Amino acid sequence: MDVSLFDYELPAELIAQTPVEPRHASRLMLVNRQSGEISHHTFAGIVDLLHPGDILVANDTRVIPARLYGQKSTGGKVEILLLKRLDERRWEALVGGKRLKPGVVVTITTGPDSPAPLTLTIREDLGEARRLVEFDRPVNGLLEQVGQTPLPPYIHTPLADGERYQTVFSRIDGSAAAPTAGLHFSPEILLALREKGVLLDYVTLHIGLDTFKPVTAAEVEQHAIHREYARLTADTARRINQAKLSGGRLVAVGTTAVRTLETAALRSAGVRGSLREASRLDPNLCPWKPVAAIEEETDLYIYPGYTFRAVDVMLTNFHLPRSTLLMLVSAFAGLELIRRAYQIAIQERYRFYSFGDAMLIV
Repeated sequence: MDVSLFDYELPAELIAQTPVEPRHASRLMLVNRQSGEISHHTFAGIVDLLHPGDILVANDTRVIPARLYGQKSTGGKVEILLLKRLDERRWEALVGGKRLKPGVVVTITTGPDSPAPLTLTIREDLGEARRLVEFDRPVNGLLEQVGQTPLPPYIHTPLADGERYQTVFSRIDGSAAAPTAGLHFSPEILLALREKGVLLDYVTLHIGLDTFKPVTAAEVEQHAIHREYARLTADTARRINQAKLSGGRLVAVGTTAVRTLETAALRSAGVRGSLREASRLDPNLCPWKPVAAIEEETDLYIYPGYTFRAVDVMLTNFHLPRSTLLMLVSAFAGLELIRRAYQIAIQERYRFYSFGDAMLIV
């Protein structure tokens, strides 16, 4: 499948630079997969669009202050973005700077109230700008003092309140980016949904920066998707299965929740090993229970042709062209319907990307 099918032109002024206040004041496009109908709402209207007995599943990951600045012994400046914690001292990271080869030592810039100087050593070149780095001591407790919250590269306006790039239900540290579909929820909306009888539960998927990386391969199938840590507990699986078997819809908040839930559905169906080629599995493969508990690094790659086995409704933002996120949404709703929805969103001046507006696909 040609990657150019997922391309589109977006006026730069539609890339949201700041979040709206309050969170639920953003716009919401409703896309009906069966009728093809598209309608316009505010996000607060999601309370009327979901049904009692539906189960809303969100990603409770929390963005860590993963951007660090430092310098080499030669004085050269270095920027480091921590992507994945491997153990107490070793991380997979993206690095910016010259000649950052294995063995190079970087001293991290710290503030006046920070502890003794922090250093890291480049241990392995992982290709492109990726490196395996090792700190001189564990840094989990130090990141709040020495690190900065990484915003996506298309956001150029400084964020006055770092919590606005966190969801109100974020609690498990580990992401380099926010699960942005969840940014629209305020405590008021969550309470209103609960009072209506919509169930609420959480999964965890720690997001790496590949979420913003355009697919550079000519064909969709050639893209190398990276693994991300995903967790769905046994208690959450039980509640999801009970809600589904009682007739409720499984509503995934964002593409990260979708990948986690669909991974859990494939594991429930008895699929073992890599899930990258899940789109080629028997579409009639159906588990007796919708999802199973999982804790793994998922490599599930969802693009048109994939058969969804768990998710009934998806809440999502408007995504970058040529991204795996846009491919996933197109797999769920159909490529032509999503292309039309994006054209309408541009005509109607919706706000795009992380701080932008939302789409509910039913």
